[in-house]
Formats: sequence, structure tokens, C-alpha cells
Amino acid sequence: MHWIDVVIFVVYMIAMLGVGIYFLRSNKNEDDYYVGGRQMTRWHIGLSVVATDVGGGFSIGLGGLGFTLGLSGSWMLFTGLIGAWLSAVFLIPRVRQIGEFRRLLTFPEIFGYLFNKRVAVLAGIISAIGYWGFTSSQILAGAKLATATFPTLHLQHALWIIGLIAVVYTAMGGLKAVIYTDTIQWMLLLAGLIFIGLPLSYYAIGGWQGIREVVDPSMLQLTHISAAQFLNWFVTIVPIWFVGMTLYQRIYASRSKEEAQKAWYIAGLFEWPIMAFMGVLLGLFARVAADQGMFAHLGYEGIGSMDAEMGLPLLLREVLPIGLMGLMMSAYFSAIMSTADSCLMAASGNIQTDIFNTFFSKRKNKLVASQLLTLCMGVAAVLLSSQMQNVLNLMLYSYAFMVSGLFIPLIAGLFFNAKDSIAAFLAMITGGLTTVLLGVFAQILPWGLDANIFGISMAALSYTLVYQARKMKPQRS
Repeated sequence: MHWIDVVIFVVYMIAMLGVGIYFLRSNKNEDDYYVGGRQMTRWHIGLSVVATDVGGGFSIGLGGLGFTLGLSGSWMLFTGLIGAWLSAVFLIPRVRQIGEFRRLLTFPEIFGYLFNKRVAVLAGIISAIGYWGFTSSQILAGAKLATATFPTLHLQHALWIIGLIAVVYTAMGGLKAVIYTDTIQWMLLLAGLIFIGLPLSYYAIGGWQGIREVVDPSMLQLTHISAAQFLNWFVTIVPIWFVGMTLYQRIYASRSKEEAQKAWYIAGLFEWPIMAFMGVLLGLFARVAADQGMFAHLGYEGIGSMDAEMGLPLLLREVLPIGLMGLMMSAYFSAIMSTADSCLMAASGNIQTDIFNTFFSKRKNKLVASQLLTLCMGVAAVLLSSQMQNVLNLMLYSYAFMVSGLFIPLIAGLFFNAKDSIAAFLAMITGGLTTVLLGVFAQILPWGLDANIFGISMAALSYTLVYQARKMKPQRS
């Protein structure tokens, strides 16, 4: 990378740290730190939601899908559109009707409202573990991008550099820093992809003629995935819009119900078709470039020798001229950090509010404790990312763990008024354990289905059986 690109990139990173320092001075309490003072507007919230959900991990992951599946990989984010709009119509009004809404800081606190503190603590543990993994996936995405950009940089060194920058400004600034930097970061990524990444990559591979010469026609169609693959994405991603801590923090931070709903509609449209097709197109262009031998001088002799998720950053490195390279890398690092910071805030909020405050409610100086906890969680996320290899798999595993444990109790309690604390507790354990055990020990599952589908099914069965049994023989929860 040319020194001009390096300067642009460094200036951007310093600016992000500056935002954290600014909000370090303005945050007064936990309400400011975790829910941004509850006065955020639709565009800030909407762009922050899509930046968090898509972000750099899905950007790099989408590039990998475009590399392997072609345009059909875009269906993964179509499930994000469905989830966003369903939650706007059904979830947001229901959550804002909760009597204690103005005091809520986290998603698991709703489980305390629906069931009891014991269930809320378990929900906090599940959510914290899931978002810890998700934060790690974003740091890994940033490290992959960095090593493709700077060939002499080792992956482990890149993990610590990227991780600590995101961790430090998040720990200092809280949710306000996250949302405002998300807005800047998302606009930067979108402009970078539309005006720089896509047109230059398309030109570099020879345009439509270059694509037709090397790409299997099936990769240019939207039917190049199986029904089982779409179902796996649907069951994993749609429910996260109902149990994602990062999303509840933004519902709480919104100025009104209407502002929150409009923010979710905005986020859905940005997810699909806008970001979905830009991501897979760049991945497809990277596959064409690999087939054409564009990466041969870097040691990659065609698509068979490459990690699919490395194709996109390698392509950008090859096609972008001096100056634009720094801008485009800043855009991608923006997206990565916009997700990492939100997920880190979620994990920190779960531990601080749902676990520590439950047992140590009289502790003083909670704001400082929250900042230190966020810092520690960030370091732990970097350590986890150093043990993983695939960005998209790590994200989907984290999603699945949360969804399989939390989705059924929430739906039962919030939408069907079928409240039973023991049924909820057992369903959370049953669903989460089923998904984890199948994911670790089962090599092949029936019909190509994801472990998460079986986890949700077991949670639903467990909840129904316990709830009906206790309903027939009433007793105190």
C-alpha cells in the first residue's frame, strides 16, 4: 500500500478514536452509555442497524458467498429484510407497550418482566456469549482484510491492531459513539462500493465479456442454492431480529415507536437488495479475477488455492489506484468496526446489567465499571478470533446459539402470554445445548438442515410440554 493510502487510513482510525474520546466526556450514566439517552432519530438508528447487521463481517462473508455461489448468495440478506420488517410491524409496538420500557437497558431484562430474574440472568449469559462470538467474527474479518492489504502483516498481529482500535473507542464512548460512528461508517462504505469498488473491479476483469468467459452460467442466476440452504439462513437470521441485543438497544434509544419502526424499514431496504447484491457482485468479480490469474503473483494459482473470503480484499488491492485504495480500505474497516463495536456493547451490557447488577446492585460508579468491562470483553473477543478461521461460520454459529435458546421463550411470553419461568428456563437450556452439541459432534444432519433448526424445535417442544403440564397442575413459578 502506498504511503498516501496509509496516511488516509491512519487519519480515519484516529478520527474514530476521537469520537470515542468526545463521548467519553459527555456520557453521564448507564442510560447514556448503553441506550444513548433515548433520543435518537430514524436515520441515525436505521443506518446504525444495517451497519451493525451487515457490517464488515457480512461484507467479507457476502464476498465469499459471491465467490462460491454467485448471485444466489444475495438471498442470505433477503432474510434480513424479512426479519427487519416483521420486527418493525410486530415486535417494536409490543416492546414499547411494556410498562417498564423507559427503564430497560438490555434485551434480557424483558425476560425478567415476562418471567423472573433467574430466567433473565440465563438469557443474559446466552446473549453475552453469542455477541462475544459475533464481535470476534468482525475482528477476524478486519484482520483478513488487513493481511490482504498488507502482505507482510501476520494475521495474529492484524487481529490485535484492529481489535484494540475498535475496543478502545467503544469502551470510551458507549452507544452514542457507536451510533454516530456507524452512520459515518455506513455512508463511507456505501459510497466506496458504489463509486469506487464496483466500477473499477468490473473494468479490471474485462466487464461482461470477462465474466461470461470464465463463470458458470448458474452463478449468474438466483436459483443456484438449495431449499435447505435458504431455510437454514431463514431460520438462523430472521429470528435474530427478535432476540438481538444490539437491536433492542436501538429500540430503547429511539425517540418514539414511529421513529424506531421507520428505522427498521430503512435498514431492511439497505440490506436487500442494496447491500446484498453489491457484496455478492464483488465476490463474483473476485472469482473471475482469480480465474484470470490476477492473483498468481501473490501465490494464488486459481480459485482452488484460495480462501473464498480472501478473494474480495485481494481484488480491491489489485484494482484500486493510489489514494482510492486508502479510501476503500477505510470504508471496509468502517463496516467491520461498525458491527464489532455494536456487538461488543451488547455483550458488555448483558454482563453488566443482566448479571453483575442482579447480584451487586449496590455497586457505585457503574459507568466506569461498564467501560472497564467493555474493554475486558473486547480483549476476550480478540483472543477468540485468533482461534477461528472462517468469518461467516463464526457469525452464523453465534447467531444460532442465541436464536435457539432465546427465540421460543420470547415468542411464547411476549406474543402468546404463555408465561412460565420453568418452561422458559428449560427451553433456553434445551435449545442452546441441542444446537451446540449438534454443531460440534454431528458431521452431517438430515436433509442438509442446520443444527439451529433442531435446537429451535427442541426448545419449542420443551416449552410446550412443560407449560401444558404445569398449566394442568397450577403452581407458583
